[in-house]
Amino acid sequence: SFLLNKMQDPIWRELYTEVQKKYADINPVKNELTTLFKHIKYYFPKTKTPKVITVISEMDYNNKVIYADSLVIVSLELYLGKNHKFYQFPNYIKQNFEQKQIMPDLVSSFSTREIPPTIDKSLLSQMIYHGKQLYLKDLLLPDYSDAQKMGYTEDQIKWCQENEGYMWRYFLEKEMLYSDDQKLIPRFINPAPFSKFYLEIDNESPGQVGAWVGWQMVRSFMKNNDVPLSDMLKMNAKELFEKSKYKPKK
Repeated sequence: SFLLNKMQDPIWRELYTEVQKKYADINPVKNELTTLFKHIKYYFPKTKTPKVITVISEMDYNNKVIYADSLVIVSLELYLGKNHKFYQFPNYIKQNFEQKQIMPDLVSSFSTREIPPTIDKSLLSQMIYHGKQLYLKDLLLPDYSDAQKMGYTEDQIKWCQENEGYMWRYFLEKEMLYSDDQKLIPRFINPAPFSKFYLEIDNESPGQVGAWVGWQMVRSFMKNNDVPLSDMLKMNAKELFEKSKYKPKK
């Protein structure tokens, strides 16, 4: 009865119509899924190719794609395009409501199965954890730009590249890397309209810059160490950081 009532709801019916219109031809998404699962099979041979189900859900933007063993669930109502009239969300959230974000979101969900959760509460360990997730996107989505992998605009990626040395000095001078102050996570790791340095640059900075810096550390580690992917994913943050030889661009 709940579902029957929902199907009579005029707003829900309009949403259904909009999704049907946007995804009348689902083949481009299917083709990308096929390519992605080939990459996953290459790097993770034991992974079974899951069945993919598209749904219209409850606009839960924290669970746009769910990868659950033999099943992948994609909530298509969250990929209608960032300017869609239905989206009453802040820009930093709805900028990722684009079709091109389906695969990066899928890899984010997949990566939680392959990267052990971090027990260490330090900022560094959170940076490295998210850096590992993003590094998996390097491997599994080789044709995607850094901006698409990160869920940034091109300007936001450019900002990070231009301010990498500055951000790194800030983290070191404020002795934040090994701090387990949990206020640092929303400031530098979680999705947000901007990162909170509590300085003038906050106005220009994107959210999640700590995750971006963690990504550069993991890239540096894999460039400078001959280590199997599975071992790197299990490695603790301190060891990975120390062996990464990470040096930000000035």
